[in-house]
Amino acid sequence: MIKLQIVGNLGKDAIVKEVNGKNVINFSVAHTERFKDSTGNLKERTTWVECAYWTDRTAVAQYLKKGKMVYAEGSPEADAYTNKENQAAATLRMRVQSLQLLGGGDGSPNPAPSSIGSSTASVATSSAAMSDMAAPADDLPF
Repeated sequence: MIKLQIVGNLGKDAIVKEVNGKNVINFSVAHTERFKDSTGNLKERTTWVECAYWTDRTAVAQYLKKGKMVYAEGSPEADAYTNKENQAAATLRMRVQSLQLLGGGDGSPNPAPSSIGSSTASVATSSAAMSDMAAPADDLPF
């Protein structure tokens, strides 16, 4: 099994299309990673994933706006091609199986993360809930 999970921001508003009588929501997600290189300089790398979510629940598309943060998981696909500069390049795509709105991007967080699709696990957990789950220091097993 190969599964791709991404947490990132939408690069553009989602587009709903009908293909052969089925609905698909197309959107792109960007994940930016910040790290230090071998010389200690701060670097940034952004990975884009083109997403296709085949679903009858197209009402979610109205919330998939540029800048919104989402969690998506599904099956990855990669296609190699030669770009305009005649260099090898690749496109990363995902057939989305579950989608979760995480809020953000427009200055107003979602009141609660909303999960769409087959996933039952919650990705975003409030800091209050996390602190409730933390064990007291004296209860550590070592």
